Amino acid sequence: MPLRPARLLAASILVASAALTACSDSGSDPGSPDASRDAQAVNPYADHDQFADPNSKAAQAATQAKTDGDTDREALLTRLAETPQGIWLTPEEYPAGEVGPFVAQAVAAADDADRVPTFVVYGVPDRDCTGQHSAGGLPADQYGPWVGEIADAVADAATGSDVVAVVEPDALSSLLECGDRDERVGLIADAAHRLADAGVTTYIDGGHSHWNDPADLAPLLEDAGVGDVRGFSTNVSNFQSDDDEQAYGEELSALLDGAHYIVDSGRNGFGASKDWCNPPGRAFGTDPAASSAAAHLDAFVWVKPPGESDGECNGGPPAGQFWVERAMELAAASGW
Repeated sequence: MPLRPARLLAASILVASAALTACSDSGSDPGSPDASRDAQAVNPYADHDQFADPNSKAAQAATQAKTDGDTDREALLTRLAETPQGIWLTPEEYPAGEVGPFVAQAVAAADDADRVPTFVVYGVPDRDCTGQHSAGGLPADQYGPWVGEIADAVADAATGSDVVAVVEPDALSSLLECGDRDERVGLIADAAHRLADAGVTTYIDGGHSHWNDPADLAPLLEDAGVGDVRGFSTNVSNFQSDDDEQAYGEELSALLDGAHYIVDSGRNGFGASKDWCNPPGRAFGTDPAASSAAAHLDAFVWVKPPGESDGECNGGPPAGQFWVERAMELAAASGW
């Protein structure tokens, strides 16, 4: 989808201008090689495999299993670590001053491997206001500069390679239940703008098929600038089936001028249960890869690393921590 004239400074941003004024200068150079090419016009996953971070939590768990002499566990965790997954950026783990160097290092490693990294930007104020298992995020006046540091790190790499970002899982969908609509939509629009200007192919999160009606979510995505980026993501950290997500994605796309989308298939191999937080009895889903299974579907992506906990529920550790036992259960259920 070609970039259209910017609609990002819409009414929603103007209402949130107090929060954005302090962070309006991202430092990204629109004339840099990455920024000048149209990263939103093509499927970033079409010509290159996805990137698996060699320093991921799954890789660290595999190393520990090797140290422990557990060869069976090492083999399964190594296979999981070698499967491309999203690289989550949170201000708690990668604060200002650290997130940029981390992103630059990951982009360089992906470029060397000729693969596409998928970053997940997850630091908006009052994050996870519905579930609270991943509560946190930055104050509004700090969020834009933090995203700007991410964008600058990609722009400065100037590799010409594809880099992808998924912007704020659940943030827009949860606005229909909680949160400051004008501020959050404005901040997400600003984040998407910064990333797109840096040459990052950007997908704004669009919830999943069993949460909100597409007609309710489409206006939020529009106001957040989905028309100026590649499109949206679905099923991030959830378990809905591929068929349901493609039907949902196509319906939402039709309301958004044909926006493209990606589906998180990391843990949806058996479809969904009524529980969204560490439900037992799940399996890995469709392998990460570009896909033409639906008209506007770009790829299946394991956005949420399958071995990482959703939160302290169903016996899990805090959100984001690697849970070896659940990773092994998923592998066994998947026939690995």
